Amino acid sequence: MLSFSRVGAGYSRAVTESNDALPSLLRQAQWLLRARPADYMLAMSVASASLPVVGKHLEPLGAAAAMGVWGYRHLPEFLTATARAWFDPTSVDARREQRAQTNAVIDAALREVIARDLDVEWPAPQRVPPLWNMREHRRHVHRTSVRYGPLPSQLLDVWRRDDLPAEPAPVLLFVPGGAWVHGSRMLQGYALMSHLAELGWVCLSIDYRVAPHHVWPAHLTDVKTAIAWARANVDRFGGDRDFVAIVGTSAGGHLAALAGLTANNPEMQAELPEGSDTSVDAVVGIYGRYDWVDRSTPERERFVNFLERVVVRRRIDKHPEIFRKASPIAWVHADAPPFLVVHGTGDSVIPVAQARAFVDELRAVSEAPVGYIELPGAGHAFDMTDGARTGAAATAIGLFCNHVHRNRSLIGAKQVI
Repeated sequence: MLSFSRVGAGYSRAVTESNDALPSLLRQAQWLLRARPADYMLAMSVASASLPVVGKHLEPLGAAAAMGVWGYRHLPEFLTATARAWFDPTSVDARREQRAQTNAVIDAALREVIARDLDVEWPAPQRVPPLWNMREHRRHVHRTSVRYGPLPSQLLDVWRRDDLPAEPAPVLLFVPGGAWVHGSRMLQGYALMSHLAELGWVCLSIDYRVAPHHVWPAHLTDVKTAIAWARANVDRFGGDRDFVAIVGTSAGGHLAALAGLTANNPEMQAELPEGSDTSVDAVVGIYGRYDWVDRSTPERERFVNFLERVVVRRRIDKHPEIFRKASPIAWVHADAPPFLVVHGTGDSVIPVAQARAFVDELRAVSEAPVGYIELPGAGHAFDMTDGARTGAAATAIGLFCNHVHRNRSLIGAKQVI
């Protein structure tokens, strides 16, 4: 598998990963022999994005090509699971029963990490997808397109109530998903941030650089840059610089977990200014991917191949350390921040076994609370499409984050006394 690099202003060329001295012509011939149609599409999109003036307007073509590669690998399983769910005579009753279990499952899971304040009225399930309520959710958007870094894509939206109290509010940083080829804050996390803003939080929803135009670890660099910005600047919007939680969905769940487990690690934030504080006080991963190395199943083999061809653009056999360092499961340690992992058993994109294995590793070593909510029957991106579960999941995340914030405040007060 070969990688692409922009060279000059108007063209791209394929390069091999080894350091041998093969002539350029031979390297290109090798690439032509091994490349697949998707590789040609990606190469053309990266090359077109390098063109003067119009290049930046053509970058979405690269994202579309990369998403096509991702879809080609995952669409068959997704369609099979969907067809089974809709045409199996027993599926309607099964789905109804699974949805009915949502509140009880969440309540039981939270009681393992939260000892009080669980006597709440869980929101009633909604028949419409949460996206239909996006206008209502966005009522708490306070400021849009705030720069958190020098790059054009390093933008965030601020969500907060207009009547925040005088004391600084806890902060939540939301990292959207998109298979590492789409990192837009649009449409994602609305129900959750609206709920937390209503509870008095300041929420920051970010954009970040994505493949194929920006190879790994540009994604993580942007997330850590946003954390450092929040630590230094969120008080401008009423936020507490001393309490920042991070939440992510899908690829964003991976990035949130990795950022939380590698806080202030110089090896993982070499591009940030020295002294940048990238620590977080709590992490919530929602249907995230936590292992970039495991190839034990056909699904995981396809996923690693996608990373090789699109996101990392290196072969795992030649650069295993890159994939290992990008895996949150490889970074679990005793001083990890409090974690809450949320995943659905009906996820055909990232099977629930990923979450279970990650939680087991965390619970084995972490001294902080590790909560795990496994939603029966919930699929990937349920928080945008499944009104029956989204409200309850947002409530649960709010309870967890408030619990961590309250305990942190109590510890701080004791230290002051």
